[in-house]
Amino acid sequence: MTPPRSDAPSDDDASSSLHRAGDFLSRTDSSDAAVRAARLARRLAPPETPVFPTSERTSDRLARLIGDAKAGRPSATRELGLASVSLWQNLIERRRPSISDTPVPVTILFTDLVSFSSWALRAGDDQVLDLLKQVNDSCASVIRSHGGHVVKTLGDGTMAVFVDATQAVEAAHECGEAVAAITVNGHRPSLRAGMHTGEPRAVGDDFIGVDVNIAARVCDAAGSGEVYVSNATLTDLDTDRFVVKKRRFRAKGVPKDLTVYRVLPRYDSGDA
Repeated sequence: MTPPRSDAPSDDDASSSLHRAGDFLSRTDSSDAAVRAARLARRLAPPETPVFPTSERTSDRLARLIGDAKAGRPSATRELGLASVSLWQNLIERRRPSISDTPVPVTILFTDLVSFSSWALRAGDDQVLDLLKQVNDSCASVIRSHGGHVVKTLGDGTMAVFVDATQAVEAAHECGEAVAAITVNGHRPSLRAGMHTGEPRAVGDDFIGVDVNIAARVCDAAGSGEVYVSNATLTDLDTDRFVVKKRRFRAKGVPKDLTVYRVLPRYDSGDA
């Protein structure tokens, strides 16, 4: 049997080393210089205001536990821990979408590709992605040129908002023309559009509310190449620039007195 090496550390040596290390960390943690530096770091950490002050978050409980640790004496570790929690909470709250208390008066536009799903099943992923990129890029460019803002793309559709209803309608027609000029492997897509004017709530970069749902339903009612508007949008339109045709409309989740119209540019003399 091989005798143990004389230079190998014993259990007593290891225990002594750990004890000395613990003493060093304890002295450092409570030293005036370390505590002052940690408190300065905590003061420099951004303040955090809870969104729901009546409910305690996991980070709040963690902060309480850190604060209770070594509460009887100064501790650099405790101060740095509380600073870290404050910083983490601030980063989380900055990413949390904020809900505006003030409704935003806008015209909400939805566009949608007609019969896209049936074509996509036959076309394959590469052609589908190619088509969607061209459609989304074309619509985004047109919407921006008319003073609109693209809120989001929804698969084969787009949601956008405009301050001016007339520009929204003009953008919708121009989007339809731009999309009709796209061809992918012999397939020429067709766009429909619908809009409603109201006062949705802004949630970060998105919008929510009944008015958003109404705009989506108006779009669903339109046919290939058509642009539909609600009576609320029609009220804000410069009707001298459009031909207006009333349409039958029924949909769940919208006011019963909602009226929908097809609008065409005044130079378009085609029958609705």
